[in-house]
Amino acid sequence: MTEEMYSVEQVADRLGLHVRTVRGYIRSGRLRAVRIGKQYRVAASDLDALTGRPPVATVAGQAEVSSIVQIDGVDRAAADRLGTLVLAGVNTGHDPARPIRVQTVHDDDRRRLKIIILGDPAGTAELLHLLDAVLNADNGLLDREVNDA
Repeated sequence: MTEEMYSVEQVADRLGLHVRTVRGYIRSGRLRAVRIGKQYRVAASDLDALTGRPPVATVAGQAEVSSIVQIDGVDRAAADRLGTLVLAGVNTGHDPARPIRVQTVHDDDRRRLKIIILGDPAGTAELLHLLDAVLNADNGLLDREVNDA
């Protein structure tokens, strides 16, 4: 049995995203795709993995952790730096067979950053340790004053 494949346009329509956004996901490795000629095709299982839908066949004993980290007193620049750090941590040295999904949400009015993490327990723990180390270090990552060079 062959798996259903979607074009970039179909994926964008299903997710309510712009076609360029979907292509960016593909280029960054966030969404797996196969290039056929000049076009990409996305397997239904890869689209499900991006959206967080569980695979049809699950492995017994497989666990997934959901974590929400809330950090108060964060301006937009610091939120961007933390978001980049977390995404780099996810994309560096992690087992691609066990993906970790991360989303960041910054509330300018409340100066609050929320980081939502979904993934296997070990990978999520590594990411939380990284975040804890950065937040507790005196490295200026959350400094509100930025010096212009």
